[in-house]
Amino acid sequence: MSYQETLLSPIKIGTRECQNRFFIQAMECNDEDESGNPSEQTTERYATLADGEAGLICLEAISITRESRARDNQLMIMAPNREPLTKFVRRVKDANPKSLFIFQLTHSGELSSPDFSRRVTVNPLYGYGGELLTEEEVDKIKNDFVLAAQIAHDAGADGIDMKLCHGYFGSQVLRPYNSRKWKYGGSWENRSRFAFELYEDIAKAINDKNFLIGSKVSAWEGFPGGFGTEGPDSPIMDLTEPLSLLKGLEERGAQYFVQSAGSPGITISLTQVDKHIPYYAYLNQYWAKEFKKILKPETVIIGSNMSIFRNGKNGLCAVDPKDASLFSYGSKCIEDGVMDMIALGRQSFADPLLPKKLREGKEDEIKWCTVCDNCLELLIRQTPVGCCTFNKRFTDILISERKLHGKLTESHT
Repeated sequence: MSYQETLLSPIKIGTRECQNRFFIQAMECNDEDESGNPSEQTTERYATLADGEAGLICLEAISITRESRARDNQLMIMAPNREPLTKFVRRVKDANPKSLFIFQLTHSGELSSPDFSRRVTVNPLYGYGGELLTEEEVDKIKNDFVLAAQIAHDAGADGIDMKLCHGYFGSQVLRPYNSRKWKYGGSWENRSRFAFELYEDIAKAINDKNFLIGSKVSAWEGFPGGFGTEGPDSPIMDLTEPLSLLKGLEERGAQYFVQSAGSPGITISLTQVDKHIPYYAYLNQYWAKEFKKILKPETVIIGSNMSIFRNGKNGLCAVDPKDASLFSYGSKCIEDGVMDMIALGRQSFADPLLPKKLREGKEDEIKWCTVCDNCLELLIRQTPVGCCTFNKRFTDILISERKLHGKLTESHT
């Protein structure tokens, strides 16, 4: 098959059908209004992505609480946000009813900024800390996630991504580092309890076979005690618990998983491969393949860190550029059974119309992400986020921020 045929072929997730194999990652953009509702800019961004014909679009991380959050102007999903979110989904769907639209639900936990919210933790991690959560507080967080899932369903979203990656609360509970002896820590049975019970509670609350549920999962966080390591003080990779998590979630109704890795504040190059080390991207295909091995054939695996492959001009050695492009290599991964869909994050900022341009035979018009990562810098600076290479507005924001506050140094997440 040609890569056009492979990448533009439909695929089923649960009872729903995606029009092609392109997935848009949850990319936070810091442009919500003062109540945490989608602004006009937010709405236009997602309507454009839908117009670009991606098969599955994931809303950026939307917080179930205002009390603990990583972004000052983060999207919120609580009772007061129900009506604005319903209007928002309707407008995105009007742009293209065929694109499936899901919400990524999150709680920031120890990544919450103490500048404007409450930083909380399940077990203090060096460099982060926070107020130690009680079992009752975690139970409330779980209930808030269930309410958020109900709101997403009622607003017209096609499903949810229960975020279990990138160092946010869902992954903090799962880590071996969460060695504290309590209801949600210590043994794997206790550390997996939150995720497993949450899936069960959401299924009972919604009871809609057409509503998708899945999770983005970091296979290996890459630091001592992180998820996917062999113990609370070891950085050595061990996929036993990540694979057990996937099997357990699949048994509780998960229809898809977005494979990822790392924790951006600690191991950013695992989460978002740097252009100077593009070969790190190959690790993600290994993890995606390991995920697929142990799951049912119908459970969809979406592979991450694909933007780095670009149009073949990516710095990868010992491979013909035409075989190492996003389209060629991405379609090969699908045809070889490594993954079922490919995810676009930074590339979706550079050109939100990529799937449509591929379908229309306009590949020469695609704007390729340069992997400059200025969009990441904008996110860290708590400013509106977009592509600085192809959108002057965001270039101007970045220049203004650097003049006002200076260049970033060391770790800033």
